Amino acid sequence: MEKILFVSLALILAVLPVSAGAALYTFVDQQGVTHYTNVAADGRARLKAGAPVQSIQQRHKKASHSRFNNHPVIAGDQRKTSTNSLHGHINRAAAIYKVDASLIRAIIKAESNFNPRAISSQGAQGLMQLMPGTAKDLDVADPFDARQNIDGGTRYFRRMLDSYHGNIELSLAAYNAGPGRVKPFGKIPRIPETRAYVTKVMRYYDAYKNGFSRLTSINIRRLVTVR
Repeated sequence: MEKILFVSLALILAVLPVSAGAALYTFVDQQGVTHYTNVAADGRARLKAGAPVQSIQQRHKKASHSRFNNHPVIAGDQRKTSTNSLHGHINRAAAIYKVDASLIRAIIKAESNFNPRAISSQGAQGLMQLMPGTAKDLDVADPFDARQNIDGGTRYFRRMLDSYHGNIELSLAAYNAGPGRVKPFGKIPRIPETRAYVTKVMRYYDAYKNGFSRLTSINIRRLVTVR
């Protein structure tokens, strides 16, 4: 009987909404029955270990965060980027660093699918998936800011183009795998992800150059090794 009462009480508590700051108290009466309460009016009540507790809704909200939302939450208005402003940032970076705007779009498509809040399992951030160290070297203060990320990513890619004499495919390979893995060989390394990445970006690049402004497939890289 006592076990049944205990289980019943536990089930009741599981479905009752409890505020984030509410404390949970417990005591055992003379019959050996365990009682739970959020009011410490009874002198026998003791604060339960782990209190304060959270409501099921709050726990579910925390558990539902995707792996692309592991960075600190920032006010929504600061994260909203209109299509027009995004294209404006791309065109600006293209003009400054002399990189084809369609190629920048193709890189962004392959890296983050135009999600300015994207973050990879390896910690690469934003539209062009800059690693924290790379962002710091490029003086990108906020990699989740679309303008800063596009400017920094395009500037970095310009360096790759200069290093590989304008060869787009080698530059893309270096952007993905790191220049240290490309420069010694002067060819795309035999890394499956890197080869697939180069093929993907070139396919998007060709599509954008030919006027296909909307590409529907979602391809967010799981591993980013930009250095």
